Amino acid sequence: MTRLSGGLIDRSKPLNFTFNGKSYRGFEGDTLASALLANGVQLMGRSFKYHRPRGVVAAGSEEPNAMVELRTGARQEPNTRATMAELYDGLSARSQNHMGPLNRDLLAVNDLMSPFFAAGFYYKTFMWPKAFWEKLYEPAIRKAAGLGSLSMLPDPDQYDKGFLHCDLLIVGAGAAGLAAALTAGRAGAEVILADEDFSLGGRLTMESDTLDEAEAAAWIASVKAELESLPNVRIMTRTTVFGVYDHGIFGAVERVADHLKEPGAKVRQTLWRITAKRAVLAAGATERHIPFADNDRPGVMMAGAMRAYANRWAASPVKRDGDAIAIFTNGDDGHRTAMDLIAKGANVLGVIDARAGAEALGDYKLFAGATVTGTKGRLGLTSIEITRNGTSEWHNVGALGVAGGWNPNVHLASHHRGRPVWDDRLLAFVPSADGPKGLIPAGAAAGKGGTAEALADGMRAAIEALSEIDVTASEIALPKAENAASDQAAFWHVPGDKRAWVDFQNDVTVKDIALAHKENMKPVEHLKRWTTLGMATDQGKTSNISALAVMAELTGKSIPETGTTIFRPPYTGVSLSVLGGGDTGNNFRPSRLTPTHHWAEKLGAEFVEVGQWMRAQYFPRQGETHWRQAVDREVLAVRAGVGICDVTTLGKVDVQGADAGEFLNRVYANMMGTLAVGKVRYGLMLREDGHLYDDGTCARLFEDHYVVTTTTANAGLVYRQMEFFHQCVWPELDVQLISTTDAWAQIAVAGPKSRELLSRIVDEFDISNEGFPFMGCAALTICGGLRARLFRISFSGELAYEVAVPARYGQALMERLMQEGADLGVTPYGTEALGVLRIEKGHAAGAELNGQTTAQMLGLGKMVSMKKDSVGAVMSRRGGLAEDKRRLVGLKPIDGQQQIMAGSHLFTRGTAQETGTDQGWVTSSCYSPHLKSYIALGYLEEGDTRIGEQITAANPLEGKTLMAEVVSAHFVDPEGGRLRD
Repeated sequence: MTRLSGGLIDRSKPLNFTFNGKSYRGFEGDTLASALLANGVQLMGRSFKYHRPRGVVAAGSEEPNAMVELRTGARQEPNTRATMAELYDGLSARSQNHMGPLNRDLLAVNDLMSPFFAAGFYYKTFMWPKAFWEKLYEPAIRKAAGLGSLSMLPDPDQYDKGFLHCDLLIVGAGAAGLAAALTAGRAGAEVILADEDFSLGGRLTMESDTLDEAEAAAWIASVKAELESLPNVRIMTRTTVFGVYDHGIFGAVERVADHLKEPGAKVRQTLWRITAKRAVLAAGATERHIPFADNDRPGVMMAGAMRAYANRWAASPVKRDGDAIAIFTNGDDGHRTAMDLIAKGANVLGVIDARAGAEALGDYKLFAGATVTGTKGRLGLTSIEITRNGTSEWHNVGALGVAGGWNPNVHLASHHRGRPVWDDRLLAFVPSADGPKGLIPAGAAAGKGGTAEALADGMRAAIEALSEIDVTASEIALPKAENAASDQAAFWHVPGDKRAWVDFQNDVTVKDIALAHKENMKPVEHLKRWTTLGMATDQGKTSNISALAVMAELTGKSIPETGTTIFRPPYTGVSLSVLGGGDTGNNFRPSRLTPTHHWAEKLGAEFVEVGQWMRAQYFPRQGETHWRQAVDREVLAVRAGVGICDVTTLGKVDVQGADAGEFLNRVYANMMGTLAVGKVRYGLMLREDGHLYDDGTCARLFEDHYVVTTTTANAGLVYRQMEFFHQCVWPELDVQLISTTDAWAQIAVAGPKSRELLSRIVDEFDISNEGFPFMGCAALTICGGLRARLFRISFSGELAYEVAVPARYGQALMERLMQEGADLGVTPYGTEALGVLRIEKGHAAGAELNGQTTAQMLGLGKMVSMKKDSVGAVMSRRGGLAEDKRRLVGLKPIDGQQQIMAGSHLFTRGTAQETGTDQGWVTSSCYSPHLKSYIALGYLEEGDTRIGEQITAANPLEGKTLMAEVVSAHFVDPEGGRLRD
């Protein structure tokens, strides 16, 4: 192992792990990347386009190269940064994006074809010949797309989501973040301190800086202990704040159990929605590199990362102990890496500093005014070419650290389209004042990267943020610290003829940027998309500034004039599993049970998911061997006797107030304000574009009290729309709304004997045809005093009622109806029979209201009142809708035992079956036991004038056609005598 002295790892707790099937050993506190480096492993992956060998270049979430697959089986996790994977005993990791062994990737042949894969090649190559796209280009692109692989098995782990509120959210737990947390915590504010690392301290854990003349780890430990003792402070390690949203809301992912081999009873990750009154952005800075010829070999990494591996993880970047390490820099920061490595006992060749007047800050060889102009080593760095004053010489080295400066992490500050501004002193972009409201940058994220200034700035930011919410915070005693030398030159890349890599993962070179410039892709947005620059998993964190500098040089403009793209969520990749919050399988969405669910279970009902509800589909009886036998029996029982069905799932909205009638007039296309008390009216609701989106009933129980029912599927949508109109469009109306879908159980009682059955439970209320006619409603009592609502409405075409009682009594009512109706042959029926009954009667349902339906298509155009305005009424009269000639018709196959499939297209008999001759489509289909034939509903051009015509119904998916007769949509009792009897 190439371990150095010191570090923050626990050498008393060794951990065994595998990489590509080979066993290695690390220690508690290691990341996968640090453990691999300590075991002499430099080659960790392949680049996306050319499949060039790649090694780790960074030490944090900005890592573009070392992407691996963790775990096996259903828990296989692709595209994990080795730098962020916390080592645990038994960890199994594999490299990805290669064919064959990692060191002999067969797809590396792409690198030989690189002249054909220059910037924008995909825009140019795949245009011709046109026929190649479907047969050659698309399959090849799909096969090559992506990096890691999925197991294709269901994720066995649990995920959760939660909500947090605080006065101050602090993003990042480095010097600035800890100072801010300590300041706010002592002030009594509710504080959340979130950091993506598994330990506090940020860069303090990766540097050799001292605080109060002692190791920084001691101060970090003391601050952690104090923060943990404060009840108003919540520390969240392993937590990435990935996005800033409206109203002070932040998205964060906590990796609760990613550091365990198996989560066990724990959730693996939690998605947090954090609402913060104010926030401090102390996310630090990301180091940038300097492109030069062949700068992408394993062993070439950021100098700051090299320093981090040495100081925190005691990991040497070389394959073998004693191999030389060189540093290439444009400023003082690279010299710090050389001094730290020497202090750890590493063999440092020297520092290559591009500044001619550079001076050594320690005891090492200095190559002032020099640059690195080439490298050697196929699978790992073996030597570098140093050029100074036109003279080049090669030196054997096992690793090279590159220090090009630091970029403040402005990403979260850009999420509300806050465009970063250029800082000439830092040679980097810093957050602007027009970023998210209430988010205050601090420390290195604000361009103050020295330890002393970061501590002071974190304290300042906390005091400023809390003062805005009237919380007084005082200055605290900060530890004694220094600001390291940070002078640097504006040196962006080494000119040359060979390829110099800017974006490591997507294989974008300086030459690609030059080609984009020649092809006039100069705006930064065009540059990004033409070259795929910054589209890698690091989202340009390590390449953005370098690319802008190259383009600025080519255009003769400054970097701020050239501009920069801004960033959007997420800051780093977020798994779909945690975004779903565990909402998979049975937890995909809540399952709602009707009040009679358990009663139906006892009867052996088969259930179907309808929206969020589980509804009884049919009730099989002993001896019935096919589902349709049960459905046919239930349908015939309703037609001949009496059936009962739980229709609780229909949306129900109570509308009350002096202006309730006027409000409903505006919501419904037809008139509701003139509805008499004690009456029900069928109603249509239109979208703003004039299309029909829901139908239902409106009952007026009292002068200022209406009850609106909606379809099951649209219950939430209708209520949401009604609330929108109430709150935002017509707030002046005296009206109150409340959804009562869950409050009332509602049972449909249908069939010729329904009145007789109801008369046995209704308390002293006249339900005769004269006393309670069709489309009547009333508030009454049943079963000896139970309050109820009774509606005489029919969805089946038979004499029918719907009786509603408080939900807690729903099952008792169903049992009572079964008991009272035993001698009448009362039969429970489910949604399948309900569908047959409504199709036989020609009632429209969800299949007919598919988002492109107009009132005219249903033959209900006259229901759109001309006497008032309402939502969608004006648009419904525009030419394209008002002149639509498709009408709802019934369809009966010539051979009644042939089924017309829903979705079939309708054609005039004898015409070609193509788009231009399409006459309509079938919406619903079923077998009618009453007619002993399959029947269907559908929309047909001028269908109301084509009754009796024979047409063709074509099912192109199955290649089947049949002949059907166009009939009235009302197959049963077209005059409506039964329901009015």
